[in-house]
Amino acid sequence: MENQSTQAENTATTPPKKKINKRFATIFALIVIGGGLFGFVKWNHAQSHEETDDAQIEGSISPAIPRVSGYVTEIKVRDNQQVKKGDTLLVLDNRDLVIKVAQAEAALLAAQSGLSVAEATTTFSRANIYTTEANVATANAQIEAAKVNVWRATQDYNRYANLIKDHSITQQQFEQAEAGKQTAERQLQVLIEQRNAASKQTGAASSQSNATAQQANVASATIKQRQADLDNANLNLSYAVITAPEDGMVSKVNVQKGQYVQAGQALFSVVHENDVWVVANFKETQLSKMKVGQKVIVTVDALGNHEFEAKLSSFSPATGSRFSLLPPDNASGNFVKVVQRVPVKIEFAQKDELIKNLRPGMNADVDVHLQ
Repeated sequence: MENQSTQAENTATTPPKKKINKRFATIFALIVIGGGLFGFVKWNHAQSHEETDDAQIEGSISPAIPRVSGYVTEIKVRDNQQVKKGDTLLVLDNRDLVIKVAQAEAALLAAQSGLSVAEATTTFSRANIYTTEANVATANAQIEAAKVNVWRATQDYNRYANLIKDHSITQQQFEQAEAGKQTAERQLQVLIEQRNAASKQTGAASSQSNATAQQANVASATIKQRQADLDNANLNLSYAVITAPEDGMVSKVNVQKGQYVQAGQALFSVVHENDVWVVANFKETQLSKMKVGQKVIVTVDALGNHEFEAKLSSFSPATGSRFSLLPPDNASGNFVKVVQRVPVKIEFAQKDELIKNLRPGMNADVDVHLQ
């Protein structure tokens, strides 16, 4: 009896064995199998793909910058407006620029007048040279004739001198021959002096002609300078109208009518139309199999699951941290190795119409096909 009661007590205190829940086992097995399949698919995908979500849409953005200082008189655009290349964006007050153009035109006319005077003086100087040269030539001819007269008068004088000794001629005839000889010699001397004076006049006229030619050259150079001043004034006048550099969309216009703007001051920007690409920042450990020209699939968060076809265009020459404001310097302090990222440029295949909906700065996911 005691043994039976003891066995009954032991049976009452021993907990019953729990039955295995078949539903839980089935779910657990499905999870393990699903996880394994998912891991295999991801591993297999990673063998021929490189992906990153550290990517953004980039685009060409041209700033609207005035090239001359002035007050804004007209604003032709508003925020987010579509513009075409050459459309007027802003107009500056150009009255002082118009005055400068008028001053440059007046200076050019004065320089042209100076050139006309210098050319006329040069022409007159050349005419003087021709005249004096003609006078010298005439004097030389007269000198030659005078030399003949002197020779003839000398011969007559010598004959009369011999005849006067024999009293074959009168004293008056001898004196006339002597006077003729002296007159011929004097005329020759006068002609030589006139020829020398004419030669000096020729030299003076030549010097004056050279001087006036130099003045004409200076006047011609002055005209070129004044023409350059006029061109510069007209160019600055054209800068009073600020136009769109390319087709695109205007950003927020941070300028008001009547505001004074400085030359070189960025007023707002024009985002170029359809000129967008992707910059994806891949880890340096992902670059071993990536090459220029590989196919890329890009998805943009703003457009849901739409896939854009693209291609890998180029790699950055340095990591992104090297272009930061404070690049890392691992030569000082404690070194902690950090995986760096390299910017990669990806260009769209210009087929998709939805590219026009992309905006610089949008987030994107990138999938590079390695094969």
